[in-house]
Amino acid sequence: MKTIKKNKPLDETQILWHPAFIEAMQLELDAYKDVLEFQPELQLTTGPMRIDCIVIKKTKNVEIKKNIGKIFRTWNLIEYKSPDDYVSINDFYKVYGYACIYKHLKEIAVTDLTITLVESHYPRELIKHLRNIRGYTVAETHAGLYTVSGDIIPIQIIDSRKLIAEDNVWLKNLDKELSFSDIELLSIKIAQQGKSVRINAYINAIANANYKIIQERKMTVQEIQKKYDEWFEEIGYTAYKMAKVRKQEQQKWTQVVTDQKAEIADKDAKIAYLLEELERKK
Repeated sequence: MKTIKKNKPLDETQILWHPAFIEAMQLELDAYKDVLEFQPELQLTTGPMRIDCIVIKKTKNVEIKKNIGKIFRTWNLIEYKSPDDYVSINDFYKVYGYACIYKHLKEIAVTDLTITLVESHYPRELIKHLRNIRGYTVAETHAGLYTVSGDIIPIQIIDSRKLIAEDNVWLKNLDKELSFSDIELLSIKIAQQGKSVRINAYINAIANANYKIIQERKMTVQEIQKKYDEWFEEIGYTAYKMAKVRKQEQQKWTQVVTDQKAEIADKDAKIAYLLEELERKK
């Protein structure tokens, strides 16, 4: 296996979470890529007003069945906060104001707009404000997905860490606190996408934010491999001795060795894939 040079991870302030988020959303809604258009970091005016992402549904009569896109109408404004940040009450009013400005600039119906707020924490203070001050109803309609009712504009808040991996693997794992199993699952999903899918920003953000645990996992796999090699050598199952045992026993032990080493090599390859992608993009 290729030896990968170890590099120091980026400072957390240098990790580009927003481009990674756009790619995560595109992956989550891949089944609807023909009817959805993503416009990242759309500048509203010549000033600092900028929307993180607008998802435009180009075909009105298409129903989005994916949990995070069920509320989508024609123009869908999305605000994203990185794992160290959160959606504040002021952020809510900022995005709501952007929706009103966007309605004015585009001269579109307000009923064609939606607002989605995404963060990696439970939005306790915001939900409390929406319920007690705005008089809205907030219900968790899916794990980590909170639907806000009571406004002319449909609103949803997403706590990405609470999402279920089987349903939203890309958003849930856009985080800096991934476990070994999270990395393995994500590695499999990335490999399944093939080289034609452009997710460089996503891979870079994950690899840099979880650099330490990826390196630890790589070392763990290498240490296990070494221990297996030493153990089989100690019990005398060298290639020469195995050739002399009965054919049935030889097949049995050969299969044991093959299966165990294949399992370890598979895990090693998954982690190495992320590291190679990171190294290639440095």
